[in-house]
This record gives sequence, C-alpha cells and structure tokens, in this order.
Amino acid sequence: MLPWLLCGALAVLALALLVRLRLLQKSLDGIAAQLGDRLASDTNNPIFLPTRDAHARKLAGALNVHLKELRRARQRYENGDRELKEAVTNVSHDLRTPLTAICGYLELLDKGDKTPAQARYLALITGRAEAMRRLTEELLRYSVASSLEDELNLEPVDLNGAVEEAVAALYGALVEAGVTPAVSLPGKRVVRMLDRAALSRVLGNLLTNALKYGGGDLEVALSEDGVLTLSNAAAGLDEVQVGRLFDRFYTVETGRRSTGLGLSIAKVLTERMGGTISARYEAGRLWVCLHGFPSCP
Repeated sequence: MLPWLLCGALAVLALALLVRLRLLQKSLDGIAAQLGDRLASDTNNPIFLPTRDAHARKLAGALNVHLKELRRARQRYENGDRELKEAVTNVSHDLRTPLTAICGYLELLDKGDKTPAQARYLALITGRAEAMRRLTEELLRYSVASSLEDELNLEPVDLNGAVEEAVAALYGALVEAGVTPAVSLPGKRVVRMLDRAALSRVLGNLLTNALKYGGGDLEVALSEDGVLTLSNAAAGLDEVQVGRLFDRFYTVETGRRSTGLGLSIAKVLTERMGGTISARYEAGRLWVCLHGFPSCP
C-alpha cells in the first residue's frame, strides 16, 4: 500500500512541477513578446504579466527599469539630433546669401584685367568659394531629406518611366564624360508606392555618383520584381571605400570634388520610402542596388 501512495504522491508532485514549468514558460514567452514590441514601438507601456510567479515578475520589473532608461536615452538622442538638424538648416540658410554674393563678385573680378599671379589666386579663391557653396546646398538638402517632419507624398509611381527620365536628364553629362549608359527595362510596368520628387533625387544622385567614380561605362537594369541595379567600372575604388560610400561627408580621392552627402541623401530618402540601398565591389566594378520598395495596395 505504501509504495502505491509514494508513487501517487510523486506523480502529483511531478504533475504540479510540469504545470508550474509550463506557466513559467508562458510567462517568459510573454516577456519576450512584450519586450520586442516595446523596443520596436515608441511607447511608455511597461511589460505586464498576469502571473504570480515571483521570479517572472522580478524579471519583468528589471526589464521595465531598463526600458525606461532606454526611452530616456532615445528621447535625448532624438532631441539632440533634431536640434543639430535645425542648426545645420539655419546655418546653411545663413551662408547661402553671402556665398552667392561672393561668387558674383568673383565673376566680376574675373572679367577685369589682371596679372597672371592675380588670375591664379582668383581661380583658387573661386574654387574654394564654389566648394563652400556646394557644401552649403548639400547640407541644406540633407537636413531636409532626413527631417521626419516633412512627410513624403507616397503614390503609385512607374519605375520604368522614372528610370528613363533620370537617365535622359543626365544623358548629356554622361556622354560628355565618355559614358554611354546601357539601360535594361522589363517589358511590363513596375509600379511601386513612392514619392516622385524623392525618387528623382535618389536616381539623380546615383547617376551623378557614377559620373564621379565611373570608368567609362554604366549599366542600369530594372527587374520585374522592382530591383534596380546600377553598375560601372571603378578601378579607383576598393571594398573598404565602397563600404563607406553612404557615410555622411565621406569622399574618396577620385571624387574629391564631392561633398560626400549625395549618396547619404539617397540612402535617407530610400529608407524613408520603405526601400533599401546597398553597394558592393566585385572584380573592379561598383554595384549599387535599390530594392524593397512597397508595392501598391
């Protein structure tokens, strides 16, 4: 009789342990799910568990403390980033007028009589002023592109037509630089939800980048699933440089006349439209790929 009682007691104990283990697993799954939701969204809601397990509640409490600190750090970062962008925008606006005036006066000076030394120094000053003007314009464009306050107007956009227009707009500059673009488009129209002006800026910046780093050829291909690829020979680049092309203010020697913001602007606008942009370097060629744009509902 006693052995049967012991077996029954052990069975009840094992069942109770299994039930408790299952409840603990559900609590941990709930913590994991809520933690992922809290990290992905901007919310002040804490992790809540409908359980009396002291250990699970202690874990949830500790995570709530860290989530609160993380939200504070995120708010400080966003506030600082917003203030920086506003400062950049204001400085860019303030610099545009005097720089325009300086460039105008330099053009007047260039039309007058001058010695060879004066002409050389004037050319140096003009080049520096023009570089400052380009940087000021790009800073303003970057601050506007990265500002979340300026909402994009997403609408159905024909990618085939957008690519054709972008290449046609820069065709003269490409041919003048010795580049004859080879464009490959699918037979059917590829339509995605995009902002027309933002897409035009992205494509224009990518084609201009091909002018800076290209080696005499340019291939532009759009697939039926909406993947746009631009490739060109770029013997002056390497994998390390290509990995930094989308960094703000990064330039390489072959593109030293660049402000280093064109591809950064393209990356910001692409991501704001829900897409992805990437670059790779293979066998002396630079490949830039755009994909992931949302389809029309």
